[in-house]
This record gives sequence, C-alpha cells and structure tokens, in this order.
Amino acid sequence: FISVVVVVIIGTIAIGGPDVIWDRSVEGGRIDFFNFNPSMYERQTFWAVLIGGFFYWTSFNSVNQTMVQRYMSLPNLKKAKLSIAMFTVGMGVFVSVCCYAGLLLYGKYFECDPATVGLVTTDDQLFPHYVMESVGKLKGIPGLFIAGVFGAALSSLSVVLNSTSAVLLEDILKGLFRVNPSPFVANVFVRGSVVVLGLAAMGCLFIIEKLGGILSVATSLSAIAAGTTCGIFTLGMLIPWSNTKGALFGGVSGALLSGWVSLGSQFASAAGEIVPHKLPVSVDGCIEDLITNVTLVNPIYPDESGVFPLYRLSYHWITPIGVMTVLIVGTAVSFITGPRDLRHIDPELISPVIHRFLPQESFGNFGTASKSSTAGPVIFSEEMQPHTNVS
Repeated sequence: FISVVVVVIIGTIAIGGPDVIWDRSVEGGRIDFFNFNPSMYERQTFWAVLIGGFFYWTSFNSVNQTMVQRYMSLPNLKKAKLSIAMFTVGMGVFVSVCCYAGLLLYGKYFECDPATVGLVTTDDQLFPHYVMESVGKLKGIPGLFIAGVFGAALSSLSVVLNSTSAVLLEDILKGLFRVNPSPFVANVFVRGSVVVLGLAAMGCLFIIEKLGGILSVATSLSAIAAGTTCGIFTLGMLIPWSNTKGALFGGVSGALLSGWVSLGSQFASAAGEIVPHKLPVSVDGCIEDLITNVTLVNPIYPDESGVFPLYRLSYHWITPIGVMTVLIVGTAVSFITGPRDLRHIDPELISPVIHRFLPQESFGNFGTASKSSTAGPVIFSEEMQPHTNVS
C-alpha cells in the first residue's frame, strides 16, 4: 500500500496536481458515478457495484474463513467489532487510492495510450509500465514498488494457505472422515497441504493469463464460494425453521448455479465471444516513432446476442445470485422435508432481528448450542444476552 501511495504522490506532482488529473478524466468520460442503467448485462453500473459489492464484501467480512479465524483470535466481541471497523476504513482508503491511481494513469496517457501503440499487451501491465516510465529514474522507487506488490501478494496468499490448510485438517480430515491424527501427523498434513495448494496456485497463473483482467477473474471465481457460504449462514440466521437438508441442497444449488455463471462467462471470454467494451482512447500525443506502424481503427466487438444470457451478466451479480439461490432453495427444501420445531431452537444461533418471531419457549434454550459444542466454548458468548422481550 505504501509503495502505491508513494508512486501516486510522485505521479500527481509530476503531472501538475490532482486538478489536471480530474479535468482530463472528466473530459475523457472516466468519471461516471451515476450510471443508473438497470441492465444486468452492463459491466459497471451504479446498481451492479452497489448491490453486488454489498453482497460480496458482506460475505468476505462476515463468513470468510480468513476473516473469521482472525475475529476468533481476539479476546472479546468489542475488539472484534473494532477490528472490522478498522478493516473497513483501511479497505475504503486502499480502494480509493487504487481508483485514484487509475485516474492518474489516464491523466498521464490520455493522449498516448500504451496498449494501442504496443508498449503493453494487457491492461494489467499498465501500472508497472507507468512506474518504470515515470518514476523509474528515481533510485529506489521501482524497487519499493516491486517489493510492495510482492509483499502484499505473498502476505495475502499465506493467509489463504494457512486458513485453507486448517479447514482441510479440522473440517475434512477430523470432521468428515473422523480421523484423529497425532500432533506430528497433523503437522505434516498441514505443511503438505500448504505445499500442494501453493503449487496449485502457481499453476493457475498459466490459466488466468489466458482470461480477462485479473480483477474481474478473481472476483468472478471467488464469488462462487462467497455467495454460497454467505447464503448458508444467512439461511441459518434469518430462516429459523431451516433444516440440514435445506442447507445442503441450498448450498449445492447455489454453488452450481453461481459456478455455472462464473465459469461459463470466463470460458466465453477466453473464446472471444464476450469482450468488455472499453472507452475510447487517443494516440494524438504520441511521438511519431510509436505510431508509424499503428493502424487506428474503431474497435469491433462481437455480437453477444448469441451468447447464453447468464454468461453475459456482469461479474458483480454472481455473489447475489449465489446468496439468493441458497435462500430460495434452502427455504423450499426445509418446508418440503419438514421445518425445524422453533420451540427447540437456540435463539443464540438466530439473528436478533428475528427473535421477536420466535416462540417464548425457545428462549429457555438460549446458549445450549454453545454449551454442548465439542469444540469448546464460544469466545463471544458471554457478551450475548438473550432477547426476552418478545411481542
């Protein structure tokens, strides 16, 4: 993050200040906060970013294994809430800086697009190209940028590998297969899992480079698990009569549908059937040597009307699709197979906003799930008080 901030500050000073960047971005049509087009096929709209972003980030912050593992490591609920607030502010600042960096790139290259003249082959190469071209002459800045990017990537990857290996050990090996390994075997299993997962992540690089931009690909693929996981937890917290079969069938349905949409969209993009429509760029300010062998033509986009409609959806909608599928299918299956008796439910497992709809008898079971858990007491349970004011 610091490396990006340093590059952005130096770049802003070099270009003449934020006013120049803003004016060029407005002139080039890069500032469009209020695109209220209701079409779900348009890649970036106000509704897609707002609704899709809400579901995606809610899932990431509330039920993602890497986040929950850190919440549970804190001593009490107050500090867990504080950590979420700090993360939200920090992520907001980080995303804002990244968006500003994008405007900075356009302000720099608004009259000479590097991709058009062949200086870069993909959009993901634009920022590194800018670093080397604009601030590369300053000693230490390129190294700081590279160190920052690799440090952030390795840090994020290590968190995911750590959490995933813990899930494989606790939920798959011990939970599903009922195997209780010795500490030595468990240690070897976790370390081996990290190595295998790391190699798999490296192998995915050769696949991702054939697809679209890294942001849309990463969001589309992670949205499969995000929507399904968030849907299952939401089903359990907001639909008190849901049962195990409903959660199972809902989760499978959500994963299949969101996975179908996500992977189908990526395959269609790789085949050239779907191409993101880009805003116009210019090469009027390029030096003559760069545009000598460049033929400027208006981009021709393929006719997407023949592509399956779900594949054309914006990647922002994949997480909401997964969540809603889990809720609808899970609720329906729970009713068909026999809803749970609300009198025997533990209100601690249900969202407080639903407590008013629970029968009075259920509050006698408050906290029983935590006490009977074989995994030990819930860290935050002492701060959760029963809501007995049932209307």
